[in-house]
Amino acid sequence: MQPDYVQWIFFGVLTIITIGGALGVVANRNLFHSALWLLVSLFGVAGFFAMLAAPFLAAVQVLVYIGAIVILVIIAIMLTRHVMGLEETPNRQWPVSVVASAVAFAILVVVLVLASGSGGLLPRDPVTADVPANTIQQLGAALVDTGQYTIPFLLAAVFLTGAMIGAIVIAREDN
Repeated sequence: MQPDYVQWIFFGVLTIITIGGALGVVANRNLFHSALWLLVSLFGVAGFFAMLAAPFLAAVQVLVYIGAIVILVIIAIMLTRHVMGLEETPNRQWPVSVVASAVAFAILVVVLVLASGSGGLLPRDPVTADVPANTIQQLGAALVDTGQYTIPFLLAAVFLTGAMIGAIVIAREDN
């Protein structure tokens, strides 16, 4: 196999993962399952960042969006599940949403096909910038250096720990 085909196969797999996860978010009526599908979709986006040679953005995607936001949503769902009813009513509008999604997908495919005939959406040569090689090391050093961002970083950790303890206390309350 040529490397170009491997890249296209990887792109196709990531596309299926990302769009499949997004469809799972929209199609599920159970919030917990939707949050899990959001996790899958965001992993696909992180894969795109890795494929674009942006490992820092891929790591931030995994740490911030998956590791913090999705987990926070899942914890919020689990803490408030007694408020939500367990009964699920059937969705009567699903045919309309399927047709609207199919039309939007067809428009997207037409736009991409027309754009690929005119030279493509992305330039052939990758765009490079003059970025120092040790930028990530400097960012890490700035986070733990005692003179710059240590105090805000520790305050955020204390607030998040307090929020977690408060969530546990609220979840353990017996009504």
